[in-house]
Amino acid sequence: MIAAAGILALSRGYTFYFDEWDFIQSAPDWSWTSYLEPHNEHPVMLPRLIYAALLFTFGLHTYLPYMVVLMALHGASAVLLFELVRRRAGDLVGVACAAMLLVLGAGWENLLWAFQIAFVGSVACGLGMLLALEGPRTRPRLAVAAVLLATSLMFSGIGVFFGVAAAVRLWLDRPRRRELLWFAPVGVAFAAWYLAFGHGGAPTVPPPTAANVFLLPAYVGWGLGGSAAGIIGVTGYPALAVLVLAAGAIGYTWWRHHRPDPLAVAVATGLLTFYVLTGLTRAQLGFDQSASGRYVYVGAVFWLILLADAARLLPWSGTWRPALAAVVFLACFNSSVLLFAYAAGKTAVMQREIADLQALAVERSDRCLNPTGAVDPLVMPHVTNPALYYRAVDRFGDPTDGLPITDRPDFDRARSNLTRSGCTPTYT
Repeated sequence: MIAAAGILALSRGYTFYFDEWDFIQSAPDWSWTSYLEPHNEHPVMLPRLIYAALLFTFGLHTYLPYMVVLMALHGASAVLLFELVRRRAGDLVGVACAAMLLVLGAGWENLLWAFQIAFVGSVACGLGMLLALEGPRTRPRLAVAAVLLATSLMFSGIGVFFGVAAAVRLWLDRPRRRELLWFAPVGVAFAAWYLAFGHGGAPTVPPPTAANVFLLPAYVGWGLGGSAAGIIGVTGYPALAVLVLAAGAIGYTWWRHHRPDPLAVAVATGLLTFYVLTGLTRAQLGFDQSASGRYVYVGAVFWLILLADAARLLPWSGTWRPALAAVVFLACFNSSVLLFAYAAGKTAVMQREIADLQALAVERSDRCLNPTGAVDPLVMPHVTNPALYYRAVDRFGDPTDGLPITDRPDFDRARSNLTRSGCTPTYT
């Protein structure tokens, strides 16, 4: 609750951003089939449903309810991670892993942007599914696990990688292989959705090519390093050194102390599959894109489960306990500082966007308004049709209503982007 309150305080001046405007501008036209349509390549049934509920209750007047939903899902992920880790490595390691996830500064996109309920919701349900599989082998628990996997997939495609982990976990445990049948309906339903709707998602710009295969090693390595180092708030090239240390710690633990159990192998497979499949569709955007905050969050969850195996061998009692606690505190503090820095940077972007939204409001009555004017291609690339925007704010409210204009340069720039060239405005 403290971490969520802090993040809500950091985001108190935020408003709707980037892909959210796709949802907002199309929401008045949503039908039941709209919920089945992908956003980019992801299934987003539940994010659309959540946004519909919030838009028709709170509208665009406040961003707080949207962030509260994100924090609820993020908190659920931390609690479920704690429970999964504590069963493998004890309470202290579980608390440490949950604390580092809560303030994961390198995963800032999933903490400071409400639209990322898609990824965070998939992670929360995926962790719940893995936790259900670790309990007693009963039909109710298997049914819950299957439902949670389906729910994870209904948040976003990140659920696919938790599905891979579940399949590997059950396949490696020979007596439990038949339990894979519980997940067969989920796989069939997902395949049917993809054939009917999923393959029609907006393609990546630029689109992937066969050259991505050659770019894949750099993409996967950079992503693995970014997510491992992100746990302690380290970014950039030093992350590669952290990757070597993290992989070495896990490899040493498996070699010298105990062989990896089915869950450990499953999580490692899910982690690797996540970056490989993402790289095949995204590597053309640059290898450093794999360390984006939204991906670091997902990778860090898998890493924390794996690193817990090594952490449980540390001396968490006696005089070592305060020393290890201090190390965990420093990691969380460093990550929190990084999160604060990203929040400050996004605050500046939000100030520019608010100026853009205010320009849209002012230009509405101007005869020089360009019907295809893009208010700000950098900050608001999804708002390229003023008529759709005005229809949305008429329905849900103006997010800048009553706010004074404080960013005059960006306001004037946005106005010039919205007006037709050579036309004299009807106001000053």
